Amino acid sequence: MDIEQARTFLAITAHGSFLEAAKHLHLTQSTVSARIQRLEEELGARLFVRNRSGASLTSSGRRFLEHAKRLVLTEEQARHDVGLPSRYRATIRIGGRIALWEGFLPQWVGWMRRVAKDIAIRSEIGFEEDLMRNLIEGMLDIGLMYTPSHSPGLIVEHLFDETLVLVSSRQGDAMPGEDYIYVDWGPGFYAQHAQSYPDLERPPQTVNIGWLGVQLILANGGSCFLPARMADPFITSGRLYRVAGSPEFVHPAYMVYPRETDGKIMELALQGLRDIAG
Repeated sequence: MDIEQARTFLAITAHGSFLEAAKHLHLTQSTVSARIQRLEEELGARLFVRNRSGASLTSSGRRFLEHAKRLVLTEEQARHDVGLPSRYRATIRIGGRIALWEGFLPQWVGWMRRVAKDIAIRSEIGFEEDLMRNLIEGMLDIGLMYTPSHSPGLIVEHLFDETLVLVSSRQGDAMPGEDYIYVDWGPGFYAQHAQSYPDLERPPQTVNIGWLGVQLILANGGSCFLPARMADPFITSGRLYRVAGSPEFVHPAYMVYPRETDGKIMELALQGLRDIAG
């Protein structure tokens, strides 16, 4: 199979029809159909069910989906690496939770650009499941996250501890109120939160990342727990307020990387993260 077949397969999956995929790819519908027909012949399985409402994946199509994503991503990364100007000797691929891209990881990227100008950097945001999978499959060199899993061949290293603090859009709040937003910081936070607020009703609003919690309370009012370093700029500017007397929760951050690394380049990158973490 070729990359264009995989790319066409993903476009149909995303848009739900051969016609919409053809428009998106700037191809004729017959070309899209021909590509999928060849792909199905090569795989020996039917990938789509076509009907009046569009196209849906068969069970074989669902199994092929992750493989198609990896094929396209690998091709894009190869194109990036091979096409780098000769002044770059290598690429570091780093991914992290969005909260860790608030201040910490941009600081590391700036440091790398100063001390290793001949190293290209590919950055991405992800959740633990995606970051771990990309590390295992060799699509990432370093992953920064809060709740890593363990896998043979990968090292999980504690990097630093976040301090989660309760902030509110109102000065003088004492407790999570009706517009409290529960940020899902993982099982460790859940346990600490439940112990500190045993009588708190289930919050009507839940989000999976702190950044989204910030946007909601800035727009509509309310409170949520955030890393102190993420909350400090909002507190300094008077847009948010620390809730006095509220508990603080320790939330460890980790970096994960292959046990077998590319020598000096990776060690430089890892040591830079350790130094910035303090």
